[in-house]
Amino acid sequence: MQSLIHPMILCGGSGTRLWPLSRKSYPKQFAKLRGDDSLYQGSAMRLSGKGFAAPTVVTSSDFRFIVIEQAAAKEITPAEVLIEPTGKNTAPAICAAALSLDARQPGALMLVAPSDHLIPDTDAFRATVHAAVPAAQAGQLVTFGIRPDRAETGYGWLELSQPTDDFAPVPQPLKAFVEKPDRETAQTMLSGQKHLWNAGIFLFSTTAILDAFATHAPDILSACRAALEGQEVDLAFTRLDPDAWAQLPDISIDYAIMEKADNLTVVPYAGAWSDLGDWQAVWRESPPDDNGVALNGPATAIDCTDTLLQATNEGQPVIGIGLSDIITVAMPDAVLVAHKDRAQDVKQAVAALKEQGVPQAETLPRDYRPWGWYESLVVGSRFQVKRIVVNPGGALSLQSHVHRAEHWVVVEGTAKVTVDDKVQLVSENQSIFIPLGAVHRMENPGKLPLTLIEVQTGSYLGEDDIVRYEDVYARGQGAKG
Repeated sequence: MQSLIHPMILCGGSGTRLWPLSRKSYPKQFAKLRGDDSLYQGSAMRLSGKGFAAPTVVTSSDFRFIVIEQAAAKEITPAEVLIEPTGKNTAPAICAAALSLDARQPGALMLVAPSDHLIPDTDAFRATVHAAVPAAQAGQLVTFGIRPDRAETGYGWLELSQPTDDFAPVPQPLKAFVEKPDRETAQTMLSGQKHLWNAGIFLFSTTAILDAFATHAPDILSACRAALEGQEVDLAFTRLDPDAWAQLPDISIDYAIMEKADNLTVVPYAGAWSDLGDWQAVWRESPPDDNGVALNGPATAIDCTDTLLQATNEGQPVIGIGLSDIITVAMPDAVLVAHKDRAQDVKQAVAALKEQGVPQAETLPRDYRPWGWYESLVVGSRFQVKRIVVNPGGALSLQSHVHRAEHWVVVEGTAKVTVDDKVQLVSENQSIFIPLGAVHRMENPGKLPLTLIEVQTGSYLGEDDIVRYEDVYARGQGAKG
């Protein structure tokens, strides 16, 4: 019987090159860039089913409830969710996950995969992974390379030991890693049929990868052991010790291990793949029409060529006239217009906005919480209007505010509201006032989402004006806890 493969999904990136759709508060892996599922959900489903164990997810504290909720929507329950105190790149994340898995299943096969890749042919990808199992069982560190279809300069490449005509999923020794090339070098590698794109997907036993860390990066292994020894279990999450984690370098698995190891195997994958790393990749995968025009949302193109027009709000149509090689992405609070050849430089815009203190650099209008989400509709002097949606069974914390009062109007569903010592049900078209300083909570006891309008009034309306007394999600004080 073939050994179970234990997926480890890396889910902590910020995806700044897909700004304004992807931001630090809600990065691209959780967005629905293609179809009805997020990229993270697509990854979780692709790495589930026959031959796969429940996944381990490595993410940050801010996203811990999102990974659980989005997986549950696809009837997937992670075996473990590891919370990184801070992002330290892929090497520490993989090392910590391997140590944790090895403690539960010594020597288990571990498949490392990013959460934000688009791989349409699930069966072909799974077949490629299973083809790599014998090599991984034999102690090899297996990496998967993508058959290239263009001279891409934004990816690292992998050099095969020998040229291939069909890029069949046959394990072979990996000759070398190649850094992101210039255009001429990339074109030479493309035509030579001896190179693959480096997808950052790996398969190995926990024994093999931990031995590799012991040989090539013992400092990382030691700090990760300490981070796990000092872990704190928080509901369904494992929080790694922040003091030990702070000692770790910010380094990728390629630099820490793969470029030093001598037991490397590569398996080609010839199917469709994209990391959706920038808006040009989104344009390419949309796909564009005969004129090279890709439209998403309420967008219209007139006499345009090789252009992406993406509108995210039905009430905010986007019109392009006479455009060529242009990317336009419109959101209610931010608009990006860029030449398609400068798609990799969008992160420079994010950096510039951060330097100016513009909140749109990192935060979306919609803020996701474990109980649901809210968005600001109107903000003025001493008042704010929000739309709040509470999931079935969701409950806000029992809390009070020092600087503001609130007025809730239920527009859909029924709310169970606590105000000091009084508990009551508030139905559609009914409202309730929360005086400044009152201890209050809102819950959704129904089976459908609860929607309400909140009007805040007061001298300070920041999200950190919250004092929590009880919380079913075990959050601490502050805006998100």
